[in-house]
Parts: sequence; structure tokens; C-alpha cells
Amino acid sequence: MAVDWRVKGAWVPEGELTPGGQRLFDGPFTWPVMVAKRSAVDANIATMAAYCARHRVDFAPHGKTTMAPSLFVAQLEAGAWGITVATGNQALAARRFGVPRVLLANEVLDPKVLRWAAGEVAQGWELLFYVDSLTGVEVAARALREEPARLRVLVEMGFAGGRTGCRSIADAVAVARAVHDADGLELAGVSAFEGMLPDEPAVRELLHDIVRVAEDVAPLSPHALIVSAGGSAYFDTVVAELTEPAAEHGWRVVLRSGAVVSHDDGFYSTRTPFRREPDEGTLRAALEVWAQVLSTPEPGLSIVGAGKRDLPFDEGMPVPLRVRTGDGALRNLDGARIDRLNDQHAYLRGADVAVGDLVHLGISHPCTAFDKWRVIPVVDDDYRVVDLIHTYF
Repeated sequence: MAVDWRVKGAWVPEGELTPGGQRLFDGPFTWPVMVAKRSAVDANIATMAAYCARHRVDFAPHGKTTMAPSLFVAQLEAGAWGITVATGNQALAARRFGVPRVLLANEVLDPKVLRWAAGEVAQGWELLFYVDSLTGVEVAARALREEPARLRVLVEMGFAGGRTGCRSIADAVAVARAVHDADGLELAGVSAFEGMLPDEPAVRELLHDIVRVAEDVAPLSPHALIVSAGGSAYFDTVVAELTEPAAEHGWRVVLRSGAVVSHDDGFYSTRTPFRREPDEGTLRAALEVWAQVLSTPEPGLSIVGAGKRDLPFDEGMPVPLRVRTGDGALRNLDGARIDRLNDQHAYLRGADVAVGDLVHLGISHPCTAFDKWRVIPVVDDDYRVVDLIHTYF
């Protein structure tokens, strides 16, 4: 995709932008702009690859976080088993990006998506998707009745008050047996998402349910059973609870953490398992939004030119970290905070800044950051632009 006047953050009134060492602060960019630090992205990918290898688990990072083919490639080249997605459109995009194995971590009830997937699988692609009901099994079996390939299915476990997923072990076993008996389907394993649970004991309880279902249904699978979980907040608990029974029974454990590729300065910075187990590794916040101070209209309040269209805010406000003054000097913004966002404005409190200064905002919750930017400049530690990340939401 051409980087020209249509791309937010790039200042290209004429022609196109090709990355080639332009400096962020005096190059063809305007404000706000979100950048990704190359060193942090590379370090995060390597950290997760090493963690998974050390614990003998497979990694299928959740691609809905970034929907960026260049990051998919980097994760796959680092040893990822596959890429996880959440919708049929995301699966289609991943297929077009050349991802060889996709885990669609959601129910699929659209017959045309199922038929398309079967056709692609018949050509050598690998796809797995979820079911959590007998109706879901019936819909898939009906859609695939005349298709050339069988689709692999994971039975999804859920929990009371959560979103999708079977609410009892008995229900999950019944769905697994229906999958086994259905034409066009093959039981691949049992899966869940634990990230919405309130604490570690609740996560352990859900994981114990996964193991109990897996023990019951493993004979129904023609291959080594997959047991999968692992958002970005409790993957250490997933490893602790699933790897031992998996080793005993010959199962495959697949983690699906998505936010780890960029990490953040807010939501996940306090929840990452590496805070609980610092010897296992560390993640670095890779995303920075640079925005200009537009006004200092009253004491203690500065208005910064970035808002809801530029910054995630569903899991915490952006975090003001540094200010770059007109002479290029940088200093930390200790004690400053953003307490409100409009569409294009942020309310910065407690910061000693001047009109025209640039503020470095860390983001909270990367899963709703990438989708706000079609193109994200990749910068080195000296803020030279070395690449561009294109997103496809």
C-alpha cells in the first residue's frame, strides 16, 4: 500500500513515502503519529519464543492484536506454530498473507466461510476453529456435506458470566462426541480463553476443567490432542497447569498470547506474568504515540492533540511519559496523567509543558491500538525510520 497523503501521521502532500532513515522529529511526519520501536518488538518476539521453547509449548500469537503481515512473518520465523485470529475475515487475510496454519479462536456459523475454509484446507492449508454447541456442530456438518476436506475443531470451554464456551464438562464432552460423529469434522482438541477471569484461582479452575474434558475426549481425536489457552496476563498459569498432564498424555499445549508482541505501558505492564516471574524474561513497551501540545488554557491543564481516534482507552488512559521541547531536549513527565479523551484531544494534568512541545504517550491495551493506524513507522533507538508496519483491519 502506498504511503502518501491518505496515511495518518505521514506528511506527504505530494508523492509517496519510502522508509530510508528519515528521522521522526524532522522528517515527513506530523502529529499525532504512532511508532513502533524495532528493538522492543524484536526483543519481545525473541523473549516469547525462548519462553515457549523452554517450557515445551507451542505458540500461536493472536493476530487480531496487530493484523500486520510483517509481524506475523517475524513471529513465524521465530518459531510460532501458527497465528490465531477471531473472525472469518481475519482468517481470509491471514491466508492471503501466506500464514500456513491458522487457529480461528471463535465459533464459525457462516456456511460460506466454512465452505471456503474447506476448499483452502483441501489445497494444503491448516485451519482449526471452535464449537461450543450441538447447533454449531450441525451447522458446520451441513455446510461441509459436499466439501472435499474435513475441518479440525476445538471444543471451547467457557465459564459462568463469560462469553462463548461450554458451561459444563458434560456439555463439552457431548459437543466433542457430536464432532466425532459428524461428517466433515474432526476433533482436534479443547480450548478456552482465561483472560477475562478475575484472578489466578479462577484461571486454575477453568484450566482444570479443560484437562478433565481432554481426558474424556482424547480417544475421539485421530491425532495428538491440542489443549489451548493463554492470553497475555496468565500464560504462566496455563503453562503450570497444562504442561504436566499434556506430557503425561502426549497432548500439544498451544498458547495464544497476542499483546506480547508490542506489550504496553498500562494494562499489561502490570499484568504480564513476567512481573510474577522476572527470571523468565521481560517485555518492553514497543508502541509510542507522539502528539503536540496544542494549548495550556488554565493552570495544571494542557491539551494534547491526540484522542480516541488515535489512542486506545478501553483498558486505561494513555500514559504520559516524556516531553520533547522545541530545542530537542527530552525529560520525563513524572506524576503527569491523562484523565480524559475527546475525539482528537487529550487532557493532560500535572505536566510542565509548553504549547508546541511534543509529548510521548505510552498506550494501554495494544489490542485496540493497532486498528487505529493503517501504517505505523518502525524506528530504531535514534528515531530513524527503518520500516513501515501495514495493518489490515
